[in-house]
Amino acid sequence: MSNPPDRQLVGKAGEDLACRELQRRGYAVLARRYRTRFGEIDIVCEDQKTVVFVEVRARRSRKYGEAIETISLRKRRKVGAMALDYLAWTNRVDHPCRFDVVAIDGLGTTTETIRIVTDAFMADGS
Repeated sequence: MSNPPDRQLVGKAGEDLACRELQRRGYAVLARRYRTRFGEIDIVCEDQKTVVFVEVRARRSRKYGEAIETISLRKRRKVGAMALDYLAWTNRVDHPCRFDVVAIDGLGTTTETIRIVTDAFMADGS
């Protein structure tokens, strides 16, 4: 089943905002919505010489918790598997990498906050 259009719009707006913020902080965006057999990586960047796999979580309100709280162990493991696919496909298996999260709460409101959590989790999801 596909995502409802409203949820897709929130996701796209969150990714756009995340890319702008990452670039403002000096990250070079290598790919957006990189598709693998396991799913999709929101953003792949390079920070210095480190490949960074970024999971973006955006919420319009904190009614059901903060954006950062929505990343399950299963999702973290999937991102790790997708990262291995990306590294192999782009011949970067010898490059250092890490997993960051961009959490956006209050997206599109006057209370919007954006937080980048570096080294948010390991490839095995922990």
